[in-house]
Amino acid sequence: MNSSVRKLDQWEQLNFLLTNRLPRHALTRFMGWFSRIENRWLARVSIALWQRFADDLRLDEAEQQQFNSLRACFIRRLRPGARPVDTRPNILISPCDAVIGECGEIRGRTVFQAKGYPYELDELIPDPQIQQKYQDGVYVTLRLKSSMYHRFHAPVDCTIQQIEYVSGDTWNVNPPALKRIEKLYCRNERAVVPLVDTATAGSVCLVPVAAILVASMQFHGLDEPLDLSYAGPNRIAISEQYSKGDEIGYFQHGSTIVLFATKNFELLPGREPGVVIRMGEPLLSDSSTTPDAL
Repeated sequence: MNSSVRKLDQWEQLNFLLTNRLPRHALTRFMGWFSRIENRWLARVSIALWQRFADDLRLDEAEQQQFNSLRACFIRRLRPGARPVDTRPNILISPCDAVIGECGEIRGRTVFQAKGYPYELDELIPDPQIQQKYQDGVYVTLRLKSSMYHRFHAPVDCTIQQIEYVSGDTWNVNPPALKRIEKLYCRNERAVVPLVDTATAGSVCLVPVAAILVASMQFHGLDEPLDLSYAGPNRIAISEQYSKGDEIGYFQHGSTIVLFATKNFELLPGREPGVVIRMGEPLLSDSSTTPDAL
């Protein structure tokens, strides 16, 4: 092993220990409290420190430039037009800004969180009917870094009729953790959001996964966030209709969305692990329809 590889491995091990061997729930609750403190000076200092460690934190796209709290920066909206949406009917867009993680065809019911780390659909999604839909389909893991835009949007024209909340842990979802913790997404707090697709012949499901410092997901149409303090029903009835690109909700911090689609969809060229994608950009195409020129 050469020195550069050894240093990378040492850094990943340190990152894993610092972000996962701490009391995760307590730290997440603290960050939730701290991020809500409304003090412009404290927010300015916190954001400046954040920018020192995340040089890709871009606030020039934000709708506002001054924030009264760290949370307000986390959940910032973007200027109108900052994320153009591909409106072609056979195209499924990325629901968020993200780094693409593992992706590809689902092997029966087997999905991969990282190379050599498989999990089964029924370990992530409790509902057998939803599991069945995506057998032999496709999946894309979308990791929202902490510095990225944290809101997520409808990848197709759709309605949402239910959200299933699954309480769980708050492991970090970054690459060092994914290579060390088996079935990590299946352990973490998450929501299963089936989309009733009104534009294509297939079906799509989003699974937002919470993580350390996050553990809070807000959906439009729900009165309260889904977080560590949530004590309501696991299966929540909802009735919301969205056009492609409409905002569905947001994370309080960076996290991950695993997108599942039926086997009539296929990944577009260039959509592979490590690629950065923006909300609104084409991600999958519906192979059962006549494709438009790319």
